[in-house]
Amino acid sequence: MRADRLVSLVLLLRQHGRLSAAALARELEVSTRTVLRDIEALSAAGVPVYAERGRHGGFALLPGFQTELTGLNHDEALALLVAGSRRGAQAFGLGSALASAMLKVVDALPESYRATAADAAERLLVDPETDFLARRLVTDDVPDAVLTEVRGAVLAGRKLRIHYAAVDQAPQWRTVDPIGLVTVREQGYLLATRAGTDRTYRLSRIRAAQSLAEPAERPDRVDLDRLWQDRSARFRTGGEQVTVRLRLLDPGRRPDLAATALTLHEDPAFPRHLTATFQDRRHAEWSLWQLSTSAEVLSPDWLRTTLHTRATTMADRYGGPAEAGGDAG
Repeated sequence: MRADRLVSLVLLLRQHGRLSAAALARELEVSTRTVLRDIEALSAAGVPVYAERGRHGGFALLPGFQTELTGLNHDEALALLVAGSRRGAQAFGLGSALASAMLKVVDALPESYRATAADAAERLLVDPETDFLARRLVTDDVPDAVLTEVRGAVLAGRKLRIHYAAVDQAPQWRTVDPIGLVTVREQGYLLATRAGTDRTYRLSRIRAAQSLAEPAERPDRVDLDRLWQDRSARFRTGGEQVTVRLRLLDPGRRPDLAATALTLHEDPAFPRHLTATFQDRRHAEWSLWQLSTSAEVLSPDWLRTTLHTRATTMADRYGGPAEAGGDAG
């Protein structure tokens, strides 16, 4: 679309200072004649583009010209800033470039959005380095109405009333002070305090939510990444942990085991015998099942029985041909 191309042309001139018509044509993948027509359209619209003749000439914007991303509403600006917070740029060595780009985005926002969008982006964290159990699970399905209320309370700094269903418990209403939202491998969490005590709530377990008028009791500024890491560390070292003794039949799978176990120690008296700790029974079962025949659980007996039952069920299911009438697609 021409409007998109005109915006791109202005941003190119802001970035490079001066570009020839030929260089602009290459960047925009259009003809030089099209670039000249676009320059005329920008000038007619009041954008201060001027031409400098000569060997090193080209087109440039008057110094001090400030663009505004007036097409962005508050939520769109917030989404852009949150997307820019993802760790992919750090992984590819572009962290400083990303920070510079986000500053330019904030600078180009209309004044009415600038402060609120930057502050709100601090309250949302996507895929931090540390997750609870270092494994990918299914994507959470959270109703839009719940997300809207929770997000609104987090960004506005209001108390939040949630109808929350903890594991193996009936849903109960509780009032919390929301601090921020974190997404870890497509699972959402609300970080909050309740009666001054740290709490972390899985968004998919919130059945209903209501943002209240009362201001939340929380600090004005927050390092959400650090807060998440601290809570994850406490999660890993608390709860009803499970200790498993096992024999590792394939030494090459040790890194896989070490990546999921909370701790891993060798038994010096028995080669390839290891002792591993896991957060809970489900975590232990999941981790050892991933190793398949590469490891044998020696204890506890309940884990051996659980893995045997699962393996037997799988063998029975795939031991013969599929049942007639099954889905062939």
